[in-house]
Amino acid sequence: MKIQFLALCISMVGYFSLPYLTLQAEPLGLPPVPIPTNNPQTPEKIKLGEKLFNDQRFSSTGKVSCATCHDASKAFTDSPLRTSEGIGKLTGTRNAPTVVNAAYMSKLFWDGRSPDLEDQAQHPIVNPVEMGLKNHDPVLKIVRTDPEYKASFKSVFNKSGKQITMREVMQAIASFERTIISGDSPFDRWRYGNDKTAMSPAQIRGFQVFVGQGRCVSCHVVEQTQALFTDNRFHNIGIGINSIQKDVPRLAGEFLKAKAQGTDVDVAVLTDKKVSELGRFAVTEEFEELGGFKTPTLRNIAVTAPYMHDGSLKTLKDVVIHYDNGGVTNKTDRVNDFLSGGIRPLNLSEQQISDLVEFMEALTSPEYVETAKLSK
Repeated sequence: MKIQFLALCISMVGYFSLPYLTLQAEPLGLPPVPIPTNNPQTPEKIKLGEKLFNDQRFSSTGKVSCATCHDASKAFTDSPLRTSEGIGKLTGTRNAPTVVNAAYMSKLFWDGRSPDLEDQAQHPIVNPVEMGLKNHDPVLKIVRTDPEYKASFKSVFNKSGKQITMREVMQAIASFERTIISGDSPFDRWRYGNDKTAMSPAQIRGFQVFVGQGRCVSCHVVEQTQALFTDNRFHNIGIGINSIQKDVPRLAGEFLKAKAQGTDVDVAVLTDKKVSELGRFAVTEEFEELGGFKTPTLRNIAVTAPYMHDGSLKTLKDVVIHYDNGGVTNKTDRVNDFLSGGIRPLNLSEQQISDLVEFMEALTSPEYVETAKLSK
């Protein structure tokens, strides 16, 4: 993994509405990492964040950390689990998205309920099916009394005792996560490094399908000088909500009523399968976003099976077939009433489907090549 502590330059970037600092000289194919001006990177803060990220004491059982579901050896996912396992092997409703390149995401979680990495870091700790604490007090007790943490928080934030709050904990974790970036894949070397031998003929054909008949590039964006492979938007692509179509009006109404009465969205979407399928609607309450989920990056996608927000598709070929069918996994299934515009049958040939899968395998960065081999 390329974690680079380089000179910082002040910049304004278009991904976000707040001023950000940006790291220079990122891996081939990636833009500079946006860094919020109110949480600048330092090597000491990043080291502290890594320790926090891996600390199992921040769970009710003392056996679960952020790294449990975002394992560095599995491209920061918990592949091959369909949905993540938290305390006591409890399972939620969502597949663990990779932390790799999450620094470029304008919203976090599959439904975008967190605006940034800092905010996201606090929620799994108190989710009953993830780390299971009732509140953040046990975390604060540890970081305020543990000798190593006391020294680190004093050095990094110049704070001690009750001056240390969850704000500092969240900032440190987010700082570490912003170093987890990965580019320089065969595709990057082919497109941005002018190495015409970096991709195979099948992968090159697959890229032509990706930007052409497959229309994948509409959401998994590729630009002239960089490729995040996401539009940072939310779409209903026919996963999950297909199975609850008749229940959607009732579920939506009941959820809005419960939310108005104080139901925690973070808890609801991970503990109730049907509520989970409401997607982005649970956050925005906009009916046009029913069943909408965030476009994930495709970088290192060959390493992070299974796929989709619910882990319901086992292979990349399954994913391509789902899109080729126009938003249904099986041609006999009914297309859902809330499908996003643009999702329609692609009429790809078997060769095109195979080539498209080959292309996505060319998005694996060097540090995950061995992981990709083991996952096959």
